[in-house]
Amino acid sequence: MGKNQHVTPRPGGGWQVKGAGNQQPTRITRTKQQAVKIARKISINQGSELFIHGRNGRIQSRDSHGNDSFPPKG
Repeated sequence: MGKNQHVTPRPGGGWQVKGAGNQQPTRITRTKQQAVKIARKISINQGSELFIHGRNGRIQSRDSHGNDSFPPKG
């Protein structure tokens, strides 16, 4: 399983994709939508979690692309 991916706002503007624990961003984009698209591809490829943060830095949503220990029934 790869590193969890985070989409976060950049202090100077724009958005970034960062792997959990990384000092440097993997990618920097102008829009949140672009960053989410890139991070989702990485997360799916690595079988990891995707955390999408809002402008305030708080987590807005998350997607699991790894082995889910509590898969939905049905």
